[in-house]
Order: sequence, then structure tokens, then C-alpha cells
Amino acid sequence: MIYKKTLTLCLSLLPFTGVFAQKDIQQKDVERIIRTLAADDMMGRKTFTPGVEKAADFISNEFKQIGLQPLAGDTDFKQEFKVFTLKPSKADIEINGSRLKPEEFFFSTVHRKVEWEEKAPQPIFIGENDDFRQGINKARRVEKDALVIIHPKHQEMFNRYAGYFKQSAPVTELGKGNTKIFVLSPLTQVTSFDIEIKNDVEELPLANVAGMIPGNRTDEYIVFSGHYDHIGTMQPVAGDSIANGADDDASGTTAVITLAKHFKKQAKPERTLLFVAFTAEEIGGYGSQHFSQQLNPDEIVAMFNIEMIGKGSKFGPNSAYITGFEKSDFGTLLQQAVKGTPYSFHPDPYPSQNLFYRSDNATLARLGVPAHTISSVQIDKDKLYHSVDDEVESLDMAHMTNMIKAIAMGAKDFVQGKKTPKRVDKTQVQ
Repeated sequence: MIYKKTLTLCLSLLPFTGVFAQKDIQQKDVERIIRTLAADDMMGRKTFTPGVEKAADFISNEFKQIGLQPLAGDTDFKQEFKVFTLKPSKADIEINGSRLKPEEFFFSTVHRKVEWEEKAPQPIFIGENDDFRQGINKARRVEKDALVIIHPKHQEMFNRYAGYFKQSAPVTELGKGNTKIFVLSPLTQVTSFDIEIKNDVEELPLANVAGMIPGNRTDEYIVFSGHYDHIGTMQPVAGDSIANGADDDASGTTAVITLAKHFKKQAKPERTLLFVAFTAEEIGGYGSQHFSQQLNPDEIVAMFNIEMIGKGSKFGPNSAYITGFEKSDFGTLLQQAVKGTPYSFHPDPYPSQNLFYRSDNATLARLGVPAHTISSVQIDKDKLYHSVDDEVESLDMAHMTNMIKAIAMGAKDFVQGKKTPKRVDKTQVQ
């Protein structure tokens, strides 16, 4: 009877043995990495600052120590590229013989110089009784040059959009794309125009940090990613002006480094593993956009994008959710992989937050890759997001370490080539 009870107890413990398979994923190492990335001397890791460059150097050194290889064609772990900012040095617009005041127009362009003289496109009018948002969004979707005349009734919304456009977001290519000029005017007909815009251009360097573990299949990739940039400094709160970005997204970057170390200690993977720390996520996802252009998306089997896993989710300890759960069976396969363990994965409980499109996974998902973000932040309640209080001390390090173990466990069959998630339907992605 005692023997039977003992055997039953041992058998009942078997489903949990996988939990301890990731013994090399240690909380002390996780804490070492995240404390370095979220330290004050990184100054919030804002894009185009010495702080983000320092973070890139640290990640590169970690990849080197682990023994990763640079991506094919690269000589080191920094995947360098450039973006461009355009600042107007001249903007003269004359319509129907009248020169416009600067507050009466704004524009977007990727060209150093724009000259329209009797060659502007047929105007688009947003009239007094038209829906402004609907009209301007329709105009922005037009895949050619556009002159948009907006009735003064919409001046408040016009001014808000003008402020947004004048922030001069970087562009990845010069001269390839259209020009949109938005004018506040009661005109219902345009008979003549003379438009001249000149921009000063500044080149700005960026760099993803990427390494790989070659697999037996060199044309099948599994991507583990997180973004290492944050928002830098802000108005001081109680004397603290550094937005350290511990959860957002030093936690995800820490997971990427830790997973690289874990898989490097395993047998050679069946599929090739890529570990990427993206830059410039906070200002528009430029790092993931550049990365997506370096590979054939059809060869990327899955993307584990990791974002804000430093705190327990609404589902309890050692649980996380997967954005875009319904867009492929990626999440279902992860659920199956951790079944019978203390870990769990769930569908995104915050659909109204549109999280699937708010991280670097979206770029690859639009190309058909089963690319999803794994997160545990309670985004509807979290008060530390993009604040000076997003510090390591606010995180649950045990939970974070266990989520990295859960991701390692969930990815195992993908890595070994035993499971392949269904592709995302590109027509169903915004």
C-alpha cells in the first residue's frame, strides 16, 4: 500500500518535471542584466543618445560572451542603418493668387524639394459638413501626391494634426514616396497654385543588435526579440528625471539575452535561432522595419516578441498573454507546451488597447509571419508606464525569471522543428 501511494505520488509529479529543465535560467543573472540596462547611467536609453549606444554596446558584449554569431553578412552584432529627418528651410504656398500664412498649412513629404506650379494633383476637399477624421484619413491613404483643402470649421482638429505633423518624424528613405499638403481654407475651387518647399536633411545613425545560433535548417528561422530603447528623460518627479524603462522594455531585452544563453547551451537547434534587440521602437518601430527587410519573411517560422514581462498578469503569477492570439495558432501551441506546469499563456485580455499593433511584432505580422508579443503587464492599471518610476525595484523578479523559463519551454518544439505555427493572413492585418 505504501509502495502504491509512493508510485502514485511520483507519477503525479511527472508533468512538472519540464519546469526544471531550464536550470541555467537563473534569477541572479536575469537581475544582473536588467539592472545594467535600466541603470541611471543609461539615461533612459532614448534613441539617438549616448545612453542607447551604451546599451547597444552592453548587449553586443553579452552576445559575444554567450558565443552567438553575427547575422549572415554582418561582421559584428550591430545591424547599423540610417534614418533621415527633414526640417523645412523654405515653405511658400500660393493658391488662387493668395500667399498662405504659415499657420494655414502643414505638409508631409520625403523629398528634399517640392515644386508644384500648375502641376499639383486634383484637390481633395473636406467641406464644412464633412467628417474631418474620415476625410483626412482617406486623403492620407491616397497613394499619390495630394493637395487637401480643409474648411475653417475644422480649425481645431486642423491645428491638432498640424502639431503632430510638424514634429518631423524620421523617414527611412529620401525621395521615395508622395507629398501631402493640407490647407485651411474656405475655397471650393482651386484655379491656380504655386508651391515651393525646401527641406534641410540630417542623417541619423541607428543600430539593432542581433546574433544567431545556426541550425541544421539554414532557411528556417525562429526570432526572439525585444526593444532596448526607451524614452530618455522627462520633467523631474521628486528630483528624478530618468525614465529608466525597466519593464518597458529592459525586461524583454533581458529575456532575449537570457534565452540566447539558454539555447546556446543546448544541442544544435534544428532551426536557426535569431536573437534581436530592436532600436527605435518608441519612435515608430524603425528597428523592426529595417530588420524585416534583411530576410525573406517566408523563411521566418515564428517570432517571439517579448515586451513588459516584469510584473504578474491579471491571470496570476507565472502567467502571460499573447497579442493577436486569434491570428495564428502560435498561442495555442505555447499553451500546449506548458500544459501541466505552473506556467500559463492566455489570449490578450485588452483588445481595446490594440497591443498587437503597438510593438515590433506588427511589422513582421504584416508580412505573414506568426509574430506575436508576449507580455504580462496589466496595461489598464499600470501607473509606471513611460514614467520615471519604471524602475527595477517595481518588478517581480521571480515572476520575470519564470516567464523566461516558460518562453524557453514554449519555444522548444519550434526550435527543434517539431511544430510549425500557421501563417498570419496578411489581408487580416492592418
